[in-house]
Amino acid sequence: MCLGIPSKIISIENLKATIDVYGARRDISLMLLENEVQVGDYVIVHAGFAIQKLQEDVAKETLGYFNQYLEALDAEGFSQQPATKTKKKTKKRVNA
Repeated sequence: MCLGIPSKIISIENLKATIDVYGARRDISLMLLENEVQVGDYVIVHAGFAIQKLQEDVAKETLGYFNQYLEALDAEGFSQQPATKTKKKTKKRVNA
């Protein structure tokens, strides 16, 4: 199952767009969309392709649910920070 987070279009050039989701930006293709989109519109993205344009009120309502979920995770003690890297163990060299 995929979870689609509404993504805001921040720039468009030909059939490519840059989207923003919670501060993370990535480039996507607009080739699969039937409806024309503009900067400021919200889309659902799958595998690097915008697959559906969303009405702004629906996108903001959905993002509100995601915000509630993230706040609940934070209250439960789950960190929104990326996991820290573990230190790599190194083998000691033995000179014979």
